[in-house]
Amino acid sequence: MADLVCENLGMTFTNPQTGAKVEALRDINFTLGKGEILAVLGPSGCGKTTLLNVIAGFIPPTSGRVRLGDKVIEGPGLDRGMVFQQGALFEWLSVARNVDYGPRMRGMDPEETARLVEKWLDIVGLQGFGDTPTYQLSGGMQQRVALARCLINEPEVILMDEPLGALDALTREKMQSLVLEIWKETGKTIMIITHSVEEALLLGERLFVMAPRPGRIHKEYRLPFADRGVNESLREIKHDPYFIEVREEILTMIWDMEEEIMGRV
Repeated sequence: MADLVCENLGMTFTNPQTGAKVEALRDINFTLGKGEILAVLGPSGCGKTTLLNVIAGFIPPTSGRVRLGDKVIEGPGLDRGMVFQQGALFEWLSVARNVDYGPRMRGMDPEETARLVEKWLDIVGLQGFGDTPTYQLSGGMQQRVALARCLINEPEVILMDEPLGALDALTREKMQSLVLEIWKETGKTIMIITHSVEEALLLGERLFVMAPRPGRIHKEYRLPFADRGVNESLREIKHDPYFIEVREEILTMIWDMEEEIMGRV
């Protein structure tokens, strides 16, 4: 696996009708080492999802570049897997047919594909659900399918855009634990976008707080909670004094940004 590198990344959108420009990202520079897990959060409009879409190759930046190792990213690729908030599954297909979609499209041997489907369904806790119609699954189970569908393609980097945002609190906590388990078991590089400060603290050994207008990295944290969360209760970690201290610091930071956006400071 290779490092993911953003170099002087900028993104400006132009309204085709009025010609008005919006600078969504400016001078984004960071290196995400192989096997690291990064959480990104900030107020609405700070460019979190735009940054993820540029790294995924869905949109080209207007300045700078993104590299995965020596390869400049110029479009989507199998080296980067994406997990969306709603899963983006084929709900009329079975769980197994969703998970094996990538290998089938690449013409992989059916027996090997079936073995890999079972392997990844086992890892995400969906043993025995291969023949189940996807539409019958709960939201949390559908997100497990989305994870398995991503992982079966063996991407170097897993990109997650609010993957747990639509889940209830208990299911979300279970899925947070699953993400940490997969991170440790596979050694994958993971970048996760979230609006939840607590989730960012729990899942990011590195955490970026982004500021808006234009979107930029305002502050970076390096945190112990993701490593601890592999073996410790996430609920207990939330009561750690240092966790509470950093949570309140970031909440205040984002609150101040929102107040500035609203013109109240």
